[in-house]
Amino acid sequence: MNLRNYWSSDFPASIVVFLVALPLCLGIALASGAPLFSGLLAGIVGGLVVGALSGSPLSVSGPAAGLTTIVAAAITDIGSFNGFLLSVVLAGVVQIILGFVKAGSIGHFFPVSVIKGMLAGIGLILILKQIPHAVGYDTDFEGDEAFFQTDGRNTFSEIFESLYYVTPGAIVISVVSILILIAWNSNALLRFRFFRIVPAPLFVVLMGVALNAFFHVAAPAFAIDAKHLVSLPSWSAEAGISSYLTFPDFSLWQNPKVYVAAFTLAIVASLETLLSIEACDKMDPAHRSTPLNRELKAQGAGNLISGLLGGLPVTSVIVRSSANVNAGARSKASAISHASILLLSVLLIPQVLRLIPLSCLAGILLVTGYKLTKPSAFKEMYKKGYAQFLPFVITVLAVVFTNLLKGVFIGLVVALFFILKTNFQKAIILVSDNGKYLLRFTKDVSFLHKAALRESLTKIPNDSQVIIDGSQAAFIDADIRETIGDYLVLARAKNISVELQGINIL
Repeated sequence: MNLRNYWSSDFPASIVVFLVALPLCLGIALASGAPLFSGLLAGIVGGLVVGALSGSPLSVSGPAAGLTTIVAAAITDIGSFNGFLLSVVLAGVVQIILGFVKAGSIGHFFPVSVIKGMLAGIGLILILKQIPHAVGYDTDFEGDEAFFQTDGRNTFSEIFESLYYVTPGAIVISVVSILILIAWNSNALLRFRFFRIVPAPLFVVLMGVALNAFFHVAAPAFAIDAKHLVSLPSWSAEAGISSYLTFPDFSLWQNPKVYVAAFTLAIVASLETLLSIEACDKMDPAHRSTPLNRELKAQGAGNLISGLLGGLPVTSVIVRSSANVNAGARSKASAISHASILLLSVLLIPQVLRLIPLSCLAGILLVTGYKLTKPSAFKEMYKKGYAQFLPFVITVLAVVFTNLLKGVFIGLVVALFFILKTNFQKAIILVSDNGKYLLRFTKDVSFLHKAALRESLTKIPNDSQVIIDGSQAAFIDADIRETIGDYLVLARAKNISVELQGINIL
């Protein structure tokens, strides 16, 4: 490891990721109906274990909001959190197997328009979901990505509801946080060494703590209550860390619900990981490519260990990964360090962490969300044409109005339509000159092109001459040959002269 690069880029980035990950780990555990420590454990394992084994230089793993519904349902179905942990262990084993059978290659089939749409959609979700936290309304858990929330509201109704419960001090802290984050990277301030060394989010958090302390002394009406601060589970050093660990109940190995939950977790966690990795690689300034099969093995090892220690399932998480990239990380040292900071801070300074206002963390996430969904991203996709722009926009809207995985699936369906449409248009061309027609296959044609072929053939009028040229196609599907054979019979009835070149229909 290059220590100079580490201290100048990876260590500051790890602090940023730590500040983002802390409330998300706790919020996801709370939403899952699991012990709060299980979320923290998952974040620590995701950074230390997956970070060390992964081939991704910038991805950050931890508990994912997309799994909360699955986790909550599995805990209820199995009947105990200990039984659920056995599912997490088995899910890890399944993921390791998926890595060895090279299932990670699925990640290469996600279209760029969908990946960029997912990033922009997540950016919008961050902005919309953090507005209530920024004004001091914290009923929905941190890290929620679903449109329909567990508190009975949706993303937009939550915003309107929050306007009735505004905390003045929270608004002041969130606004000041955003202004600091924007100004921090200006050329005027970067001339000074202090602003190049100290991470802006760390200063924002210290400012938030100090400002709230000032409110308690000088302006009590603006003071933020404990319910709007980071809430950590009780911790006693005398009890020892082992007393806070939960272990799987291996006696439930014959329960079929354990295996159903394990396979569900393995598949969903793997898909979310592959999506996040592809997105993270797109954001990487160095344009590095992550070995996806190795990533599945690393995620599997992470889930196996997380389950054994009492942690939630882990995946590569796009919010933390994007915060890592935007903070200037260069290597996996950042992901590993953020987990080390998370572990040490929870063990050594929990009382300090409990002073952090959620509104200043909301400010950090609001700025992160804007960086993911800048107007320039929409302009760039618009310039590429409707075949790229429409899947991009539909993915953005679908992610915002459903959730990450459903939104990406909808985007994939739309992108597939345009891919097939473009493919059909380029595979078969039809030109004419004074009643003479040339129908040419410009590349391999399969049964997927049968409809396009029939449409082209119907454009040829009676009493014409046509050449069907397949010499440029290395492969012509049997369905295509049969369609041409049927057309030869029809052509005689229409007095159409047909000449075949490079095509054998027998």
